Amino acid sequence: MHASIHKSLRSLREEKGMSQEEAAKALGLTRPTYIQMERGAREPRLSELRKLCAMFDVHPDFFLHDDRSARERYQVVLKEERTASKRKEPSFRISVPQGKIAVFKEVLLYILNKVGAKPNVGETVFYKLLYFIDFDYYEKYEEQLMGATYIKNHYGPTPLEFSSIVEKMLKDGEIGKVQSKYFRHEQKKYIPIREPDLTVLNARQVKHIDDVLARLSDMNASQLSEYSHKDVPWIAAEDAQPLQYEAVFYRTPETSVRSYDEG
Repeated sequence: MHASIHKSLRSLREEKGMSQEEAAKALGLTRPTYIQMERGAREPRLSELRKLCAMFDVHPDFFLHDDRSARERYQVVLKEERTASKRKEPSFRISVPQGKIAVFKEVLLYILNKVGAKPNVGETVFYKLLYFIDFDYYEKYEEQLMGATYIKNHYGPTPLEFSSIVEKMLKDGEIGKVQSKYFRHEQKKYIPIREPDLTVLNARQVKHIDDVLARLSDMNASQLSEYSHKDVPWIAAEDAQPLQYEAVFYRTPETSVRSYDEG
C-alpha cells in the first residue's frame, strides 16, 4: 500500500463523522477487513479506491501521492453524463497546479518539435503520446512527470487539461493549429512557434520522452488507441472517469515498461 493511504483513512473517516462499521459497509467490506486497510495491512483494490475518493470527496492524488493540499488544489467533481452519448465528454471541474501547466506546455512543445511534422501525428495520436509519457514514467519512477488527468473514452485515454492549455498557447502565439487530412480522415495538427524551454525538465525526463516517442510515434491513431485499450489503467477505469496512475503497477507484460525483477 502507498504510505499515505492508511494514514489518511482514519482522519478522513473521523472528519466525515463515520464509524469504522459505516465506512466498511459503504465499501462493501467487513469491519475487520476495513480495519486492516486503515492500519495499512491491506491494500485497497482499484474499485475500493474509487469508492474512497467518492466517499470522502477527494481526488486520487490525495491518497496516492501524499499530497495533503490536493483536496484544495484540485476540487475535482467527477460527474458522469448518464443520459449523454458515449462520445460526449463528461462535465468536470478541475484546477490544474501552475507548476504542472508549465511542464505540460514544454512537453507539448518538445513533442511537436520532435515528431509533430509526421503525417500520422494529429490530435488523437498526441493524446496517446502524452498518456504513455505520463503513465510509463509513473510506472518506472513512481513519480509524476506532467501528472495530467486522463479520462476513459471510446478512443482511449484523453488528457482533460489539453483543451484549455492548448487554447491559451494558441492565444499567446506559442503554437499554431491547422486542419489537414491523413488518408481519408480529417486531422487537427499543431505547429510549434517557439522552442521548448527544457529547463523545466531534467535529463531523465527528456530521455524518457525520447524513448516513448521512438517507440510509439510512428503508430497511427487507430493503432495507438488499440494499444491503449490493452493497458490496465484504461481497462480498470469506468467510462468517462479518470484513469488511476497506481494501476500501472498491475500492467501486463504487453504494456509494462518496468523490469520488476530488478532487486
